Amino acid sequence: MNRAVLIMFVAMSLIPAGDSAGKLMTSGMGVSPIFVAWSRFALGTLMVLPFLKPGTRALFRDWRVWLRAAILACGITSIQTALQTADVATVFAAFFVGPLFSYVLAVLFLHEPVTPLRSVLIVAGFAGVLLVVRPGISTDPGVLWAVTAGLCYGAFLTMSRWLTGIGTPLALTFSQLAISALLLLPWGIASLPAFTAPIAGLTLASAFCSMLGNLLLLYAYRISNATRLAPLVYFQLIAAVGLGWSIFGDLPDAYTWAGLAVILISGIAGARLR
Repeated sequence: MNRAVLIMFVAMSLIPAGDSAGKLMTSGMGVSPIFVAWSRFALGTLMVLPFLKPGTRALFRDWRVWLRAAILACGITSIQTALQTADVATVFAAFFVGPLFSYVLAVLFLHEPVTPLRSVLIVAGFAGVLLVVRPGISTDPGVLWAVTAGLCYGAFLTMSRWLTGIGTPLALTFSQLAISALLLLPWGIASLPAFTAPIAGLTLASAFCSMLGNLLLLYAYRISNATRLAPLVYFQLIAAVGLGWSIFGDLPDAYTWAGLAVILISGIAGARLR
């Protein structure tokens, strides 16, 4: 179980790093959010392709693989749209309805074991998110996009567990990247930016961090179940706060540090429950 914790920690650090690179492009360089999403999938597909083994093609005959990829494409496009107009803290607070949604779906549809204590811990982790951001009522459409992204992400997490036995993590990663790139291709091509060195570098960084983070996520799900790993997804918020501080100048206050402590404690405790 300690190995799954370490893998999740790294994966949950890489994913917001990719989103931060995307925000730099959409909010400061005028790049379309849908291009950021599509280029992430397209480049990720090329990065994974040389390492594939024979038999991967069979995955594309499973309708669940296509549904999972479509959900991921919707989620990534939504969060990039949210980051274009809303600040990082608010976006990630709304986005973190995802782990709670994943937990509920895993119990209802996958019939994974659950205990009252684990349920309390996942809710405590979500309460920690609220303590970090302290969101109020907002009409900012970016918040609604972030909620959409979070719901898509929760469904994606649960489907990752559902599909664990049908292929290797690398093959599943390739399928989600290739199908998502195909689904977003018309809009991605239509929104191509005028490339500069900074845009090219950030596009590559966004794709690489996202691809590697999701690949490690799948490896973690192979060695543990979704209800135990769901609290660890909150590590992503810790990384997001750190990136927001270093890149965008958002210095955490006392409430933020308190919320992060709640998230970290509940995540580790939930992961170590048997």
